[in-house]
Amino acid sequence: MAKEGVKAREVKRQKLVAKYADKRAELKAAGDYEGLDKLPKNSSPVRLHNRCKLTGRPRGYMRTFGISRVTFRDMALAGKIPGVRKASW
Repeated sequence: MAKEGVKAREVKRQKLVAKYADKRAELKAAGDYEGLDKLPKNSSPVRLHNRCKLTGRPRGYMRTFGISRVTFRDMALAGKIPGVRKASW
């Protein structure tokens, strides 16, 4: 499980990206790259990273569910995800 500080940092980045999205789009359209340089680094959407909503794991993220593969497997085996069951053939 990720440290709470790492998860909080990611949430902070998401807020900054949302806050500066309009301003960033205007500066890009105008071609004002000096103005873009003056914005906070963490306001760039490139710096965001998908993390599991429950554990904060950065790898093996499943976009459709918003959780990591490990958490998905545990929840699926426990029957907590509707319509998902272990395959057998």
